[in-house]
Amino acid sequence: MKRLLLTTILLNVLFLALLLPHYSQMPWLAAEALLICGLFALLPESTGKRVGAATVGALFGLLAFFALSDVLVRHSIGRPFNLYLELGLAGSVFNLLQSNLGVTLSLVLIVMALTVFVGLGICVSRLLRQVDANRSRAAARAVASLGIVAIGVTFLPQPFVGLTAARAATQQVELAADTYQSTASFQQHLMDNPGASQSRPLQALAQTDVILGFIESYGISSVTDPRYGRLIQPRLQQMEQVLANAGLHMVTGRLQSPVQGGQSWLAHTTLLSGQWIDTQLDYDTFLASDYPTLIDDMGATGHDSVAVMPAITREWPEGLAFGYNRIYHSTSMGYRGPALNWVTMPDQYTWSWFQRQIRERADHTPVFAEVALISSHAPWVPILPVLDDWDSIGDGEIFNRWKDAGEAPASLWRDPERVRDHYARSLDYALNVATEYAKRHVDNKTLLVLTGDHQAAPLITGDNASRDVVVHVISADPTMLAPFVGSGDQEGLRGFRWGAHPHSGQPGPSMASFRPFLHQAFSPSLIPVKISAADTIEK
Repeated sequence: MKRLLLTTILLNVLFLALLLPHYSQMPWLAAEALLICGLFALLPESTGKRVGAATVGALFGLLAFFALSDVLVRHSIGRPFNLYLELGLAGSVFNLLQSNLGVTLSLVLIVMALTVFVGLGICVSRLLRQVDANRSRAAARAVASLGIVAIGVTFLPQPFVGLTAARAATQQVELAADTYQSTASFQQHLMDNPGASQSRPLQALAQTDVILGFIESYGISSVTDPRYGRLIQPRLQQMEQVLANAGLHMVTGRLQSPVQGGQSWLAHTTLLSGQWIDTQLDYDTFLASDYPTLIDDMGATGHDSVAVMPAITREWPEGLAFGYNRIYHSTSMGYRGPALNWVTMPDQYTWSWFQRQIRERADHTPVFAEVALISSHAPWVPILPVLDDWDSIGDGEIFNRWKDAGEAPASLWRDPERVRDHYARSLDYALNVATEYAKRHVDNKTLLVLTGDHQAAPLITGDNASRDVVVHVISADPTMLAPFVGSGDQEGLRGFRWGAHPHSGQPGPSMASFRPFLHQAFSPSLIPVKISAADTIEK
């Protein structure tokens, strides 16, 4: 009787833990735990009982993996764990671990995690094998009966008894079905769009260098959240003043990113394509289509299209599908300085190299460049100063003085408050460097768009934060910026205004609206580009 009671309590606790991602809705009793414990107590010792216990244990270990993964995914990229999607991201996750922790520590961490889940499965299996009704068959029947009643009670509106294992498994099935349907709808949308086979020259930008700089994790919370705004708002004020002194003008607004905390490539593709792409499956579907992007538009305008991607350390076949004329990555940018944990090179080197190797060698051909700026990528350590002498940057050896600078990420990330402080400081660095680049190299034949790719992880922003990112558009020619603000009969991008500060309370339009807006503002088109729905499963 005592063993049965203790086993029932322990199984109840373990099954309730499967709802850890929904702890605020966690019931007191797990109906499956009561029913399973009672049924196994009634079974005689046999091979069937051992096989059944092993099966339940294995399933529990798998569901425990789902539960912990759900917690981690929600806190890192702000959406539920979706096995249907995550299977395609396993390699990226390992690469991120390896970049921050090294191969050995990453493998140790994975082995430890597997050991925990296997151990939980074995624990549940042994508990079910050892429970029996030899001493109190009546008690076993009572527990089993209580489990049956509890299952029935779960269908009533009450907070005390719930299905835990069934809920965790059902969630994955529903997510898989919804994701499959969403992907099929997106694929059909691309096929039905009459603009799918056409690029559109942007004649008003024909003689202009257009630079699209994605600043990692530059979300609206960096401005509106007092923890970060105390550092970033003064930086924006200084940015506006420095650029004004250099004869430059700027417009600032917000755009809604399809992702948070990671998967930057989905945000890049959303902005470039004019389509809402918030899952890896949609991304793969888009690449397999003939749908044009801003890269094709600028190519049709006569621009030399270039991708500067310092974060890419391996082959990137997707880049060829986008149609860039040239792609530069971490091993082809001549960098001789140190890697800074995940960050392969500091933003100041990226900007310096881009100016020297791309713009100054353009031979009077206008450039369209997508530049990834990664100094504000986690783990946000070390944080470098901005060098005053840009001519001294050269091949980046000057940055060797910061090799092994700062503490190890594993040490920093033990303290969430210090992590948040480093996030703000790294973003301050990224904005400072971008300002210095613009002051030196933006003129009336340059349109510089600085945009965040996504908000930082919920650890930084808090739960349920806006997914908006900050966008700055800079040029010495104010007539190129006027369409973004709008005037008279011409509608601009909602919420964009002159200056360096975005609206704090007005949400921005979708990132997918950026390309159609450029068509409207710089090359009016007879065929509108339809934007795919934004209310997808990852919301």
